Amino acid sequence: MKLLKEYIEREGSVKDSSILKVDSFINHQIDPILMMEIGEEFKNRFKDKNINKVLTIEASGIAIAIAVAYAMKVPMVFAKKKKPSTMSEAYNATVHSFTKKEDYNITVSKEFLSPNDNILVVDDFLAMGNAIIGLKSIVEQAGAVVSGVGIAIEKGFQPGGEILKKQGIHLESLAIIESLENNTITLR
Repeated sequence: MKLLKEYIEREGSVKDSSILKVDSFINHQIDPILMMEIGEEFKNRFKDKNINKVLTIEASGIAIAIAVAYAMKVPMVFAKKKKPSTMSEAYNATVHSFTKKEDYNITVSKEFLSPNDNILVVDDFLAMGNAIIGLKSIVEQAGAVVSGVGIAIEKGFQPGGEILKKQGIHLESLAIIESLENNTITLR
């Protein structure tokens, strides 16, 4: 996606050879025009999938997911990292965050996913694939189907994309980072 790549080149910064900082437009301060364009792009890329729900994980996936859900005119659900006391029955999965170097349990209330759902899973970044695999597990627990995965920025030098494709997942990444070596962003 040309617009997203322009933002990455203009405003992204490299923290080390594996971390791209994009918090001025995606995951801390959010550019709403970019988000709506991302929503439309995913709507077009998955238009033949009969998506009836968008699923993400809190917190940085929420802005993208709401834009996609708005474009598709379907509900958006997000997995919580802490189960609230008001949630009785839930689907759960454990996810390891390499960025935060910790495991956490993600949870979605059973009332928001059903076997009739065709789910589009979206997130801001794909590196190792753990968040998406955790969300896929929750969808499968519900008897629903992951009809596709939409990623804003994929770290192509890490194995997440290949892992998901080997599982038969229809993956669409809007920008793929080839390398962050020498503090330089190289896009595929």
